[in-house]
Amino acid sequence: MPLDVKSQLTALLQQSLASVVPGADNTPIQLERPRDPTHGDFATNLAMQLAKALKKNPREIAQQLVNELPVSALVTKAEVAGAGFINFTLDASAKTSIVKAVLAEGENFGRSTLGAWQKVQVEFVSANPTGPLHVGHGRGAAYGASLSSLLTFAGWDVTREYYVNDAGRQMDILAVSTWLRYLEQQGVTVPFPPNGYQGDYVRDMAEQLKHAHGDKYVRTADAVLAGTPGFPDATRSDDEAKQQREQQLDALIARAKELLGPDWAYVHRHALSEQLADGRNDLEEFGVHFDVWFSEQALFDTGLVARCVDLLEKNGHLYVQNGARWFKSTTFGDEKDRVVQRENGLYTYFASDIAYHLNKFERGFDKVINIWGADHHGYISRVNGAITALGLDAKKLQVALVQFAVLYRNGQKASMSTRSGEFVTLRELRGEVGNDACRFFYALRKSDQHLDFDLDLAKSQTNENPVYYIQYAHARICSVVNQWAGDLKTLEDADLSLLSNPRELTIASKLTEFRDLIDSAARELAPHLIAFYLKDLAGEFHGWYNAERMLVDDGALRDARVALAVAVRQTIRNGLAILGVSCPESM
Repeated sequence: MPLDVKSQLTALLQQSLASVVPGADNTPIQLERPRDPTHGDFATNLAMQLAKALKKNPREIAQQLVNELPVSALVTKAEVAGAGFINFTLDASAKTSIVKAVLAEGENFGRSTLGAWQKVQVEFVSANPTGPLHVGHGRGAAYGASLSSLLTFAGWDVTREYYVNDAGRQMDILAVSTWLRYLEQQGVTVPFPPNGYQGDYVRDMAEQLKHAHGDKYVRTADAVLAGTPGFPDATRSDDEAKQQREQQLDALIARAKELLGPDWAYVHRHALSEQLADGRNDLEEFGVHFDVWFSEQALFDTGLVARCVDLLEKNGHLYVQNGARWFKSTTFGDEKDRVVQRENGLYTYFASDIAYHLNKFERGFDKVINIWGADHHGYISRVNGAITALGLDAKKLQVALVQFAVLYRNGQKASMSTRSGEFVTLRELRGEVGNDACRFFYALRKSDQHLDFDLDLAKSQTNENPVYYIQYAHARICSVVNQWAGDLKTLEDADLSLLSNPRELTIASKLTEFRDLIDSAARELAPHLIAFYLKDLAGEFHGWYNAERMLVDDGALRDARVALAVAVRQTIRNGLAILGVSCPESM
């Protein structure tokens, strides 16, 4: 029996269509799986598609199509339902034949050529290297890694990329925060800015400077504070006070650069390299790997930012106002125009971001996927506009938004503020619940949906914990195979016609969904669909396992059931591999 059931059903419908409506063979035929299993294995709305053109009742057309369907061993029943659907019930052998396909294809079962090996870049995480990654970054990391694996599995040539924001003010703030803590450890008392980076990791980096270089970078408090405006009253939280604090911080940065001279570059590089190494290590331990770590500073060093802004001007998309150069982003749907070069000659973050996208396109990717936090939603139109203004095809860019993940511990919402240092790190979360629970729970919701991370559930070893539930199904099957103790290759010859009870046929039908699932999840950039599917598949298996003996006395039936179980195991392995979750053989 050929394995591609949908193709066979499509061919049968095309023959019927040619008989009922000659010349309509170009009509697209859509086959979907009904949500209610009592409605059969597949359904099509073909009759409703034809109704308007034929000026007939869709049920009447559907019945004509059913009447003209060629006889096929594939279909045991085709019937008209509802407003004009045609529901198909498949022969049992058409369902169970998937088992041999899974056994034969192994880890390649479900792989697709949908992507046609097009080059796609997935850029994700790209958090400022100003402190440890927190649980919010973890969701973007898990989503980006799973999506990259999914697209690879579906036939794309994927490059995973991290954009390192190693230029600009945030890195200067981290460097000056480190230096001020260093001075503090050397006995120099300088008020620490409340809007500096406050975590213990800053003190650790300062301690490293002290240990390696002694008092080399020590300057007096009077020298550090000379010419700075001072901080407003600490009790004030109004906008003016916030602005004054930012001005004071900028002044401290300027003093540090002046006082340290060429040594400022070392302090800056030390802070950057320490935090970048920490983030890279954290992600590697999380099973998140990148092919490219792209430096923002490289865009300035190579002159690409300047070239990009000049190109925008050449194309007529810039104007000068109050000495600054502005991009006409309102032309492309943005709420206001944006500065790309300030009156002091410095380029904005937006300018370097435009240059980064120009670089992506010049590297020849067929598709570019940016994974951004949901708070960047308003940024999409201006980036698309800039790409268009550069004369590039903005349709090649796709942005996937990731909502912030909120962690609850003991019923309390944890703070995520990086500057204050009061945040829950990804490393802490992984240490508490484990990588598997982290990766799976992050994948349990569509990326742009709000996520509350339930720590108690993630740590529980119960059927309510979905990752435990799925892994337990895998471990159960491993136990069955070990008790069976046969040669797995012999299962390819198992008599699958013996798989006749409803639970077995339901599981077989579920396995046939996996290939289509991969394609639809890849099209929708939706690895969470894999998580949902695996949870359902595990549920079907547990129900079967609890209702039937696997290792019955009848050798032929025993082998058939083991073959089905092994097919389930392989499908779980393939799905969890995409999500970056392990498959323990015992639990």
